[in-house]
Amino acid sequence: MTDSASPQSPTSSQSSQSALTAQSSQSAQTAAGEDFTARLLGRPLALRRREVSVGAEVSLSSARRFWHALGFPVVDTDDELFTAADVEALRTVAEIVREGLLDETTALSLTRAFARSADRLAGWQSQLIAEAVEADMTSALAAEGEGDLSESRGVPSHETAVETANRLAVLTDRLEPLLVYAWRRHLSATVSRMLADADPESYGLTKMRSVGFADLVNFTALVRKMSERDLARLVSRFEALSADVITAHGGRLIKTVGDEVLFTTVTAAPAAAVALDLLDAMSDDDVLPEARVGMARGPILSRLGDVFGTTVNRASRLTAVAQAGTVMVDATMARELATLSGFELTGQRRRILRGVGPVSPSVLRRAPTTGRR
Repeated sequence: MTDSASPQSPTSSQSSQSALTAQSSQSAQTAAGEDFTARLLGRPLALRRREVSVGAEVSLSSARRFWHALGFPVVDTDDELFTAADVEALRTVAEIVREGLLDETTALSLTRAFARSADRLAGWQSQLIAEAVEADMTSALAAEGEGDLSESRGVPSHETAVETANRLAVLTDRLEPLLVYAWRRHLSATVSRMLADADPESYGLTKMRSVGFADLVNFTALVRKMSERDLARLVSRFEALSADVITAHGGRLIKTVGDEVLFTTVTAAPAAAVALDLLDAMSDDDVLPEARVGMARGPILSRLGDVFGTTVNRASRLTAVAQAGTVMVDATMARELATLSGFELTGQRRRILRGVGPVSPSVLRRAPTTGRR
C-alpha cells in the first residue's frame, strides 16, 4: 500500500517572521509539559487501531502491514494513538489496491519509499531549525554577556528542542504545500528521464550517464579538530554548495554522505562543468577544504532513487586516487570530452583499481584557450 493522503493542519499560518517568533516564544513559556504530536499531525490522537482499520474498511492485519511499511513499530495496544488522517490515508491506499491500480506488494513498496524519504526529510529539516534556534539563543546570550559560546552539544538542549518543536508546529501548514509541489516537480523530471531512456532516439539521447563523485580532502583529520557544531556547519555548507552547482548545470544530485556527494548528468559536458565548478567553489570558500572529483561514463542501474553498477564503482575508485584539487575521468569520458572545446585532458598511467580492474584515466582541466588542445 502507499500513503497518498497527508494530514491537514487546522492551525492558521503566521504572516511574518516576527509573528512566528512571537508565537514560538509565547508557546515556549508553557511548553514544559506540552505534547506537540497533535499540533504537528494536525489532528487529535482520538482513535484506536481497530477503529482505524474499520474506518478504512480493511483488516487489522492489512492496517498493520501499512503502518509497518511507513517505518513505525507495529502497535499492539488499544491506546488512542491514531488520527482521522490515518484512516484517510489507509482508505485511499486500500481503494487503489481494490481498483486494481496497484497490487498490494507494489503499494507497500511505494509506502516504504515515501517513508524512507519522509523520515530523512523530517530529520534534516528539524536539525536545520534546531541549528537556527541555537544560533538565535547564542546571539542573545552573547549580547547579554552570558553563556559559553564555545559550547557544543551532540544533541539540542531541552530549551532548544522545545523551541524547535514550536517553530515546526507553526510552519507545518506552509511547508506542506511546498512538499507536494517539490514531489510533483521531481516526479515529472523522473518520468521525463525514464521516457528518454526508453526511447533514446526520439529524444536525441542515449542510455549512457556521466557519474561523478566529489569528496572533501582530509575530512577525517578535520573531524578530529572541529567541534560538532562547526562540523555540522561544514557538512551543511558542502551539501548546499554542491546542490547549487550540480543543479545549475542540469545535473541530478543522487545523494550526499558526509564528506562525499554523488551526481549524474545525461551527457559528458555538463558533468565536466559540474566537476570543475565544484573545485573552484570549494577553493574559493573560506569554510570548506579542497575537494577532488572522479568521473566515469557508461550504463547505470537506477533503483530506489540511487544508482548502481560498474560505472558508479569506477567513478568512486577514481575519486579515491585523484589528487586534491583535481578531476580524474575514465577513458570513455575522456574520449567524449576530447571532441569539445573548453577542456584539457592529460593522460595518466594505466592502473588497477580495486574491484574495477585496469583503467587508463585522464586529469581534466579547463583549457587555457578555446582553441584545440
